[in-house]
Amino acid sequence: MKILLIGANGQVGWECQRSFASLGKVIVLERQQLDLTDTQAIRDKIQHISPDIIVNATAYTAVDKAEQEPQLAAAINTLAPQVMAEEAVKLDIPLIHYSTDYVFDGEIGRAWTEEDKTNPQNVYGKTKLAGEQAIAATGAAYLILRTSWVYGARGNNFLRTMIRLATERDKVSVVNDQFGSPTWSRDLANATAEIMTQGIEQIADKSGVYHLTAAGKTSWYGFAQVIFEMLQQQGHNVAELTGIPSRDYPTPAARPAYSCLNNDKFKSAFNLQIPEWEGQVRLVMKSLADTD
Repeated sequence: MKILLIGANGQVGWECQRSFASLGKVIVLERQQLDLTDTQAIRDKIQHISPDIIVNATAYTAVDKAEQEPQLAAAINTLAPQVMAEEAVKLDIPLIHYSTDYVFDGEIGRAWTEEDKTNPQNVYGKTKLAGEQAIAATGAAYLILRTSWVYGARGNNFLRTMIRLATERDKVSVVNDQFGSPTWSRDLANATAEIMTQGIEQIADKSGVYHLTAAGKTSWYGFAQVIFEMLQQQGHNVAELTGIPSRDYPTPAARPAYSCLNNDKFKSAFNLQIPEWEGQVRLVMKSLADTD
């Protein structure tokens, strides 16, 4: 199998390189090698490589900055995936694309299903939803995997930020009224690899949108509590951690208050699921300590 992985330097893409290695030939394209705002360059690269499957692990993910750069966010999150899907149609190959809980408004008291009405509240969410819709409109065989609160051992993410703040500051305040499912980038990559081992023909048969997150839920404060606890167990002096309401931490982009996603459709289609979030966070924290 020849796999084209776009966005290989991001936290999900980096893990995908590792997870896909045993599946066949993995051709990686990083931002330096492919300008995602250049649609012709995207078309030329895909046609030249002629892969068996495309995995798009890239996105404009600077949620607050997107409010000031809507055109750039749309170019990367909407138009680029559309072009990838159009080229996939020409080659008669499938596309796997990652999306986000931010396509929802967060105003619900249960885990979101794929059938629930989307209503993004910020530019990032709007451009990601438009990307989903653009992919579907091409007629490509696709899997759109919506996930939430992605973290990992590398890249810019909440876990790494908390580790830094815990050891640099005396006090750290974290929002305690937004809820979601912290999801390890390696788990996303491994689940994607498992899908491909089941046969890429399945993707055409099961084409559509799926939710894929770790099991369970917590708040950002609850997520931070586990990180701080692990740091203390590892012998670090950590800051005092306090939970605060969202109104005390205003941001340029609105965040959904409830981001938990229902994974039942994914489990049923692929017989796969990601473990409960807290155990995975502890695994990552332990691996980071072991490499220090």
